[in-house]
Amino acid sequence: MKKPLVGTLFALLLFGAAAAPAAAETRSPQQTRPAVKAVDFAGTVALSNCSGSVVRTPHAQPGDPALVLSNGHCLETGFPAPGQVVVDKPSSRTFGLLNSAGTKVATLRASKIAYATMTDTDASLYQLTSTYAQIEAAHGIKALELSAARPAQGTAIKVVSGYWKRIYTCAVDGFAYRLKEGAWTWKDSVRYTSACKTIGGTSGSPVIDTASGKVVAVNNTGNEDGARCTDNNPCEVDESGNVTVRKGINYGQQTYGFVACVGAGSKLDLSRPGCALPRP
Repeated sequence: MKKPLVGTLFALLLFGAAAAPAAAETRSPQQTRPAVKAVDFAGTVALSNCSGSVVRTPHAQPGDPALVLSNGHCLETGFPAPGQVVVDKPSSRTFGLLNSAGTKVATLRASKIAYATMTDTDASLYQLTSTYAQIEAAHGIKALELSAARPAQGTAIKVVSGYWKRIYTCAVDGFAYRLKEGAWTWKDSVRYTSACKTIGGTSGSPVIDTASGKVVAVNNTGNEDGARCTDNNPCEVDESGNVTVRKGINYGQQTYGFVACVGAGSKLDLSRPGCALPRP
């Protein structure tokens, strides 16, 4: 998992503070670039140990309590065990809200952990004490929208870290049928192209489709040392059980599945039609 450990600051000194740019593309005059939404830090948050973002579903209302998306492994209570699902657990955790320039403009507070797990996916949703309308009125910042559609291979993406105030630019290289890391296994994970060299502290960063400006995944891990299926060294397992190790490649967990599970008032309801998130 991409958590801020001792090696993170060393990595910054070793490799430099600038993120690696995406590879340049050569295009003929006849080729046209897809429309690109401006992606910045507005709506992202910094946690004590990770990154995150204020998010909403397409049908959310201004008066609904706002939600913060991060990783399951970023919980203040520690990693959920394999098979564990946390629902409606009281929390007073705080988040530093960033504006477009990456400057902290407010401290937001949770009322509860609405949902968190490291089974099948690695995600957490915190419900805040503030509504979307209150955040926008006070700070001029809108929540990022969760896409209801599964991203496609080749999608141009940006991984936006509120913890480090860094933006990584790459594309969806493909998908891992199963991604196994230590005791945990995740399904249909997003694999990035090599330009997204995410590091510890980027866990929980929103992965944004640059064409739509919507969140399609949450950043969570990468293979650091080339080891096979160990902590901090996830491996891909295909439908036949074949294992592939991709040293230096990083991954995120898709988020479109949350859209069907969140109802009126930001209420997470795992019994809603179409909701396939793991249940307690």
